[in-house]
Amino acid sequence: MGLMLVACGGSRDDFIGPRVLDVCKASWPVCSEYAGCILGPESYSEGRFPGRGQVLVRVPEASTIKVSFYLEEVTAAGEETAITVHEEGCRARQRKASTGRAALDQMEKFGVFTQQADVTGVGDHLVEFDSDMQARYVVKVDVTPLRIQ
Repeated sequence: MGLMLVACGGSRDDFIGPRVLDVCKASWPVCSEYAGCILGPESYSEGRFPGRGQVLVRVPEASTIKVSFYLEEVTAAGEETAITVHEEGCRARQRKASTGRAALDQMEKFGVFTQQADVTGVGDHLVEFDSDMQARYVVKVDVTPLRIQ
């Protein structure tokens, strides 16, 4: 059973904008783990679900970290898509989970699936994501200081 997904929110190129691809094959130490890349305002990555990923996000001050996915070639919604944002040093974490159907509904309505979390620590933050959805994805991260929201 295939799902037909039509994104109304814009194209893949609109989602990526001027960012450059990071293939996330590096090993950045963070929280006793290794992230494949550092994502920020100048970069994006891509991959396939089902699966998981780990990226490092650098935060200069208390901020909101927003993780956004542009989904393509979706063939199954899966049960759950989750994003976990860790404070620096992994002293705390926030896990945001959506059902597979809710993630696709958001994608269909807005052209993108997003989750966000506020962090107070300055420095390197581990962001993990995993999903049993069957799809290709493009992922980007935006950091907005809490003081200007």
